[in-house]
Amino acid sequence: MRAHGILLSILLVPPLAARAADTPLLIELEQRSGALPGSVSASGAVVVGGMSSAGGFYWMPTTGVIFIGGLAASSVSRDGSTIVGVAADARGVQAAIWQRAAEWRLLGSFTPGAVSCGASLSTAIDTSRDGKVVVGLGWDGCNFAHAFRWEEPGGMVDLGSSVAGRSSRADGVSADGRVVVGLQEHASGFTQGAQWVDGRQELFTGPGGLVGTAKAASGDGSIVVGRVCNPNALLPSDPTFQSGWVWTRPEGVKCLNAPQLRASPGPLIIVEARATSDDGRVIGGSQNVGGSDDSNAVLWIDRVPYFLKDYLRANGVPDAFETWVNTGAITDISPDGRILVGRGAAALGFRGYIVILGDLP
Repeated sequence: MRAHGILLSILLVPPLAARAADTPLLIELEQRSGALPGSVSASGAVVVGGMSSAGGFYWMPTTGVIFIGGLAASSVSRDGSTIVGVAADARGVQAAIWQRAAEWRLLGSFTPGAVSCGASLSTAIDTSRDGKVVVGLGWDGCNFAHAFRWEEPGGMVDLGSSVAGRSSRADGVSADGRVVVGLQEHASGFTQGAQWVDGRQELFTGPGGLVGTAKAASGDGSIVVGRVCNPNALLPSDPTFQSGWVWTRPEGVKCLNAPQLRASPGPLIIVEARATSDDGRVIGGSQNVGGSDDSNAVLWIDRVPYFLKDYLRANGVPDAFETWVNTGAITDISPDGRILVGRGAAALGFRGYIVILGDLP
């Protein structure tokens, strides 16, 4: 309760700003709530995500965790007014929008006659600053899975695939909705990072040629972050081994190294950058074993990598994540880089957290 009171006092003073003497603040969401954060509004006052059982939620310091139904919530608009995720009806699981005092609004798929793959028609993954643009993955049968961009009055638009017979997916969108980032499945099956600028696809390349999925963009789309900087880096002697990536124009892709190399029990160790502040100073993600739940949150500040737990303990939170199994992943960062959210594994199961960063080094 004391931590919630401190958080509330901070969030109710606009704009959010840390005093010179501030240290980071870690808020551990109650494990029994089952709330696993995926996104945070610009002010930090609204956090959304999926429940460990099923359904979506929003959290505010004034309300705590509020269940909103559906199947899951994936993102909240920066102004906190619109939540996107997935819900279902007789047609199947679909991308959906939720707004306060309203039911989930289902978005269907590319055409009224689209056929689901199993139970899936579409998934909403991210939304623009004002919630008017939604991006994600749409289906029309199991042989057709493409990135989409939805906006009224045009509805869901297929962003297509530049490789015949292969899939694409949208994982993030800029604040104004112009830049969509995600993946394009390569002919080899590798999921290559891609962006669509005003609907036109561009593929990201790095030191080894292909780079992995683009996960998020800054507010103006000038910074993009993603996973697996060099899929051909298989030896620890390679400087791009175990790294995510950040792209800017005209510099292109730069690798983001893990804080330290991790020995693999067999599967590849995957480093993923999945959220960025608008100025690119603060980037968050994870280092995990082959996409499994064996994962630890990674924080890059001015491109310098830290494990989140180590950073907090070295900067005024000595008992950070003391009872946790691992810190999982940072899933989102506020535009100003001062608030981040994530989820990991605690003693009795998965658990969510919120961090307010203090002064940056």
